[in-house]
Amino acid sequence: MIHLSRAAIAEINRIKSKYSNPDALFRLGIKTGGCADFHYTLDFDEMAASDDRVLNCNGIPVIINPQSWTYLDGLTLDYSEDLMGGGFRFHNPHAASSCGCGNSFSIDPA
Repeated sequence: MIHLSRAAIAEINRIKSKYSNPDALFRLGIKTGGCADFHYTLDFDEMAASDDRVLNCNGIPVIINPQSWTYLDGLTLDYSEDLMGGGFRFHNPHAASSCGCGNSFSIDPA
């Protein structure tokens, strides 16, 4: 399960309103690299792949590939603004540690 805060939903909808395809799906994932072992990816995709998980998170269709799902199940995605600007905040129960920017994380190898 993925949890989206009200602020994250509002920001996803704001960004999506500027996207060329209003029916695009919100893709959440991870890639290797960043300050720690993995970094989060956010994008819009025209369609889900046959092996993607498609979740309905408070009216937002979220697609996640199987490799990312292992590390994202239970994630809470929030959005906040401060004096330095706005950004998504990731609260991941699988992360053993996160970098200072909060966009990269490592897991416990055990």
